[in-house]
Amino acid sequence: MYGINTDGPAASSGAVDLRSDTLTRPTPAMRRAMAEAEVGDDVYREDPTVNALEERVAELFGHEAALFVPSGTMGNQIGLRLVCEPGQEVLGDADAHILTYEMGAAAALFGLSSRTVVSAGGRLSADQLIAQVRPHGDWHLTATAAVAVENSHNRGGGLVQPLAELQRLFDWSRGAGVNVHLDGARVFNASVASGVPLSTYGQLADTASVCLSKGLGAPIGSVLVASAERIAAGRLWRKRLGGGMRQVGVLAAAGLHALDHHVERLAEDHEHARLLAERLGVDPATVETNMVVVQGVPAPAVAEAAKAQGVLVGQVSADRIRLVTHLDVDRAGIEHAAKVVSQVIAEL
Repeated sequence: MYGINTDGPAASSGAVDLRSDTLTRPTPAMRRAMAEAEVGDDVYREDPTVNALEERVAELFGHEAALFVPSGTMGNQIGLRLVCEPGQEVLGDADAHILTYEMGAAAALFGLSSRTVVSAGGRLSADQLIAQVRPHGDWHLTATAAVAVENSHNRGGGLVQPLAELQRLFDWSRGAGVNVHLDGARVFNASVASGVPLSTYGQLADTASVCLSKGLGAPIGSVLVASAERIAAGRLWRKRLGGGMRQVGVLAAAGLHALDHHVERLAEDHEHARLLAERLGVDPATVETNMVVVQGVPAPAVAEAAKAQGVLVGQVSADRIRLVTHLDVDRAGIEHAAKVVSQVIAEL
């Protein structure tokens, strides 16, 4: 059996699942915290555990207020609506999660237009984005109201956005009348890997959605941070979208437990990813957080053969696989996965 130690649930499964860090399950300690959570009606803002989580995350990211939402997609979309009016445009990377995997929600729900810039593997170039911003006041053009940034970048293989570029983009945006939204689905990974404080990342965005259910291991939930005025409006949008929740302190408690116990340990996932890279012939210097992308392999065949030996990997494309390290896989599981996948690739 491979998994994590006695505090982790994955040890009972037998399989080493590296398809995504979304597959983590609550640890026994997290389950206890959930079971013992004090709760109330969150729509009435009477759930003390939710209130504590929102206050904690707002403080961590240097913002006035926060809003607990069921998913990262909801957090992102509400965040975009708070900084972009119907008929205006959000600009982002062509491979950004917001513009690739969120089902055209900005257009379908809010009437927001979107436009993309092809970057070098997802790495932010402030100048490249700035050059594509369309000005307000020209009735021939759709005005760019917001720029979306993803950190770390999923389809970029978990890369961490350069702080200097984030700072340049934000500084420019102040005088340009353009807002910045941060998709921080894995911003905790970015912070641990780079040493950049969460508050620094948070203060370089007008709105930010940060996820608790990936590397931090909570079973559900993201938190949107922004100004108090924007979060008040965001609370209305959450209700309109069906995200008004009741006694969800049981879920918020998982997030609080994760913040207390699972942030610093992300460094272990990053170490495991570099180990996988070394064993699979990928330059470890290209692995910045918890994702390893192996290129030039028959992805469906590799995935099927590895699965037959109890190792699950993701298929990025026909010739690329992705392995994502996380809370539920310990060093022994990583060693086993590296052995299996390297043998499979060699045989194929």
